[in-house]
Amino acid sequence: MKILVGISGGVDSAVAARLLLDMGHEVEGAVLIMHEHTDTSSARDVADSVGIALHEIDCSFAFESTVKKNFLDEYLVGRTPNPCIICNAEIKFKYLYDYAVKHGFDKIATGHYADVTEIPTGDSVRYAIVAGSDPAKDQSYMLYRLSQEILSALMLPLAEYNKVEIREIAARCGLAAANRADSLEICFVPDGDYAEYIESRTGKSPEGNFIDPEGRVIGRHKGIIRYTVGQRKGLGISVGERAFVTKINPSENTVTLSRGSYSVKRLILSDMVYSGMSAPRNGEVGRFMLRVRYKSRPVSATVQFGNEGFAELITDVPVSAAPGQSAVLYDCDRVMAGGFISLPQ
Repeated sequence: MKILVGISGGVDSAVAARLLLDMGHEVEGAVLIMHEHTDTSSARDVADSVGIALHEIDCSFAFESTVKKNFLDEYLVGRTPNPCIICNAEIKFKYLYDYAVKHGFDKIATGHYADVTEIPTGDSVRYAIVAGSDPAKDQSYMLYRLSQEILSALMLPLAEYNKVEIREIAARCGLAAANRADSLEICFVPDGDYAEYIESRTGKSPEGNFIDPEGRVIGRHKGIIRYTVGQRKGLGISVGERAFVTKINPSENTVTLSRGSYSVKRLILSDMVYSGMSAPRNGEVGRFMLRVRYKSRPVSATVQFGNEGFAELITDVPVSAAPGQSAVLYDCDRVMAGGFISLPQ
């Protein structure tokens, strides 16, 4: 098959391309130019070391109007977005897929630690993301919003590997990225100071009041963009014991702090997408395993599905969940559905 591999310049995409070549496929690479920090030279080094052609796909306008805009908009209303999830569904995989279709490729591939499986459903087939075999690197949570169209064309050759094995393969094959460190920060905020980035785009976030659950003022905050529900470090205030952010109110410019620990059992999900299952009927109830963060431990939950992409979720044990983040539903290791988190008022 002729396969287009997304090349980031890191070791994972380098090895993914190498493995596909070793399987006998015809492989070419593509680097997505998403913003001013895109490192096309590293991608070029990787492609050269693997021995494949590299195409450049400019999706910077769409990245600006979709990923960056969502990032700014969510923080300004007191929510905490995950830009990688938006990027994967709306930019990265979409542009890779569209380019592949236009230029005669059979499949697309990336260096993510996950897999894709087919699920027979009567006369048709659904496609679902499956967790990678290494729990420490599994990226299925980050891919839950990929469309059926994209999943049907996607190959993820790193599904059965761990990071140590990937670096060993890269070193053995002499790949350029063998010792390159993993990127941990938001790609378009490379210095990690997301609050400064937001203020450079939207203006100074005004200071306001910290309040307690009864509404009493207990101090001053430095702008709501600097806080997320569940946060307990870096608050800049002492209340005599451990305190957590439990609510952010943008209209009143207040941040509520509560003493003790923060957790909830009831969540509202919106903008649901369905991967390993068809869209359920209004009122349908199901039991799933749930993740509310990329690295969170799965917990059992009961989900009642509603109309217009909403669902209500009750967890068996309390979880620390932030509005704007994603809740992803699993059946064993298969991604079934997911949506964006809100907390009941």
